[in-house]
Amino acid sequence: MSIELNQVNFFYGIDQILFDINFTCKSGEILVLLGPSGAGKSLLLRILNLLEIPSTGNLNIAGYYFDFKNRPNIKTIRLLRQKVGMVFQQYHLWPHLTVRQNLTEAPCRVQGLVRKIANARADKLLNRLQLTNFAERFPLHLSGGEQQRVAIARALMMQPKILLFDEPTAALDPEITAQIVSIILELSQTGITQVIVTHEIELARKIASYLLYIEKGKIIEKGDASHFSWPHTNNFAYFLSH
Repeated sequence: MSIELNQVNFFYGIDQILFDINFTCKSGEILVLLGPSGAGKSLLLRILNLLEIPSTGNLNIAGYYFDFKNRPNIKTIRLLRQKVGMVFQQYHLWPHLTVRQNLTEAPCRVQGLVRKIANARADKLLNRLQLTNFAERFPLHLSGGEQQRVAIARALMMQPKILLFDEPTAALDPEITAQIVSIILELSQTGITQVIVTHEIELARKIASYLLYIEKGKIIEKGDASHFSWPHTNNFAYFLSH
């Protein structure tokens, strides 16, 4: 298994936000997290990169095991984040760096990659994602779709085993959304496990090999893509119909 969560609960103060989250995800899957706003999807995604630490339970991900009875060691968290990349909804590109510099900064500083090798790796990814012509531009001079592709390239520079996406097509037009879908499907052929938060049902239908449907911090339904055609709960059927 690439990802396994057991009995994960999350509290903000006295308020419980996630309830007994259990699921497994095989290597190479495209796992889509669906649910209404405030369901806990993005929080669950952030837990997979330990940007948020659960109150209880355990997580096995990318070869690392965490038992949340004890707070994870910061050194181990940093090692985990070299294997579990994240593409944020707001992209979070460094505005003072060019596109190529955005890609090479982390591998050079974190992995100790030689600048020449990092640049060569970056050039391959820029070509693959049709960004070569933008290599020397700053993020301010890119469209939303171009920034999203740069954010994906930056995450891939670390050669992760798992890639997390938070609303990857939010506010993008249909043509750019189609490009992002193609990238996600192409990445699935390389064996990278992808976990994607989205509220867009049609996007989920196109990319999901496995899904979790979440309401009020609880998993209501989970299974393969056949659940889109044959939902097993009234809650998920209602969500799909609206």
